[in-house]
Amino acid sequence: MIAYLDGTLAYKEPTYAIIDVKGVGYAVHISLATYSTLPGGGDKVKLFTHHIFREDAQLLYGFASGDEKTLFQDLISVSGVGPNTALMALSALSPSDLRMAILSENVRVVQSIKGVGAKTAQRIILELKDKMKKAGVIPDGPTYRQVAGANPVREEALAALMALGFQRPLAEKNVDSILQSADGADLSVEDVIRRALR
Repeated sequence: MIAYLDGTLAYKEPTYAIIDVKGVGYAVHISLATYSTLPGGGDKVKLFTHHIFREDAQLLYGFASGDEKTLFQDLISVSGVGPNTALMALSALSPSDLRMAILSENVRVVQSIKGVGAKTAQRIILELKDKMKKAGVIPDGPTYRQVAGANPVREEALAALMALGFQRPLAEKNVDSILQSADGADLSVEDVIRRALR
């Protein structure tokens, strides 16, 4: 699995770019948002990527930010939403606008994305709203924000504990109690995991 590409921008168009990594050119499908952040040809770039294997092709999708990549992966996890539709969504709306539309259950905005009908828009909202809330994304007026508890140390520690076989509720209880202790704010991810395993 290719997680990111770090190289030179050889070519770009609004829908794809070619990244030269030590003499190998990778064709990467991109959103308009990513296209607008890319520099001119010949400049160094780093794109986060999602690698899809199909019977007839291997496809790379590239993103200027980890946030955009995460939202793309959330979108393609929804039944009936393929990678091209997800890219179209990220081209039509910024990640923050799309998240806000989902969190506020604004079917009209989600449905305004080309290729997304009423049923698919409702499915996107239904399947992703709770997932975003669990990840700590909440509406905040016209935007969204991460709740205070959804800090990177907490999220990484939870992911590691669940990978080790802990059920999420137990992992959350342990991690939260550790982070709320007297020295919790100063702990690294490794420290939190070690304490949770005791």
